[in-house]
Amino acid sequence: MHTIEKPINPMDYQTKNDKPTTHIEKLVNCFLPYANTFETNNKQIFNFSDRNENTIFILLKGSISLYRKHDNMILNSESAPFIFGMSQQSTSPEYLFLRTQEPCLVGTLSLKEAHHLIGENKLWESLAKLLIYTIARVYAHCAKISQLSAYEIIRYQLLDLMNESAEIREKITAANYIITRTFLSRSGTMRILAELRSGNYITMEKGILQSINHLPLKY
Repeated sequence: MHTIEKPINPMDYQTKNDKPTTHIEKLVNCFLPYANTFETNNKQIFNFSDRNENTIFILLKGSISLYRKHDNMILNSESAPFIFGMSQQSTSPEYLFLRTQEPCLVGTLSLKEAHHLIGENKLWESLAKLLIYTIARVYAHCAKISQLSAYEIIRYQLLDLMNESAEIREKITAANYIITRTFLSRSGTMRILAELRSGNYITMEKGILQSINHLPLKY
């Protein structure tokens, strides 16, 4: 029977600091003259398919989360600049949707037109960098919520929450941030957060995470 000698550390796939911003900006600058640009509301929902045509979303300002439709779980969150929808090359996008985390500035373009512009401007390397980053981000999330203890899952999610902008952190409780991204129960999550707070491992006010003082690998 095949065994894995060394467990995978999900933090090995924490790629937020490796975001290929330069390549993303090249794609954004290429798409923008042909895109429909508009401002959004907070918590506004978008689908990737419009009139049987797949659409990409160019995030110019703000932050957006990627959700799975059947259980409303967040698979990834990104801040500008970013492009959602490029990974929907040939599969149905119906099982995913986007939701803004704050008022945003967004551009939309058909996936077909995006492909044409990439080929015309020889931006395949930039597309590859974006796709690699996108896949790694979703994989990192899946790795963090599988085959780990409840505490380990919460630990990783708290670290992710601290990496969000102050504007995002102030609008969501730590418990809701964790629950929408994992299969953990609210009661179990609240219990562990209360223990971490009482032990001075984290600082929270009215459920909002203020700081992480120290989160041990095991608890």
